[in-house]
Amino acid sequence: MDGANILIKFQEQGETEMAATKRSLVNVDEMAVARNENESLPTLFGRLGDDVMQLFNSQLALFKVEIKEEASAYARGAALIAVGAAIAMVGFALLNVAIAFGVSTLFAQANFSQPASYALGFVVTGAFYVLLGAIVVLVMKNRLAKQRIVPPMTVAELRKDKQWLKNEL
Repeated sequence: MDGANILIKFQEQGETEMAATKRSLVNVDEMAVARNENESLPTLFGRLGDDVMQLFNSQLALFKVEIKEEASAYARGAALIAVGAAIAMVGFALLNVAIAFGVSTLFAQANFSQPASYALGFVVTGAFYVLLGAIVVLVMKNRLAKQRIVPPMTVAELRKDKQWLKNEL
């Protein structure tokens, strides 16, 4: 993009950071006043082509910003899932042994042999951690599923631009 198309970042009502070209922020009435009313048809078509290309470039810039934001949200979510999984594995390894021995003391009073009571203690403890891990994975999966894949601001702008082009032609 050239110097006239400097990207200006703005935030609206807590929305994520978006970009718009400086030219797109200029009032349409100011642009109409600046036009020469004696322009030829080829000149008008040339300007229309330039405006459509500039519009396309600004929409592409907006799309890129929204895609980067969505990708970073997914990356943060995936990183937190990986951290949670690592913590759960360490916790599983350490706490499972301690809790399994604790649970096995409950089975020792049931006249089981010592190896059988240890085995039952480990089975009960392992089942608990499997259930806990499944809950964490499902919660994070549901959070990621709520993320929008289609950038809503870009889609809205493209619809507005489509309507504007229909009105101009």
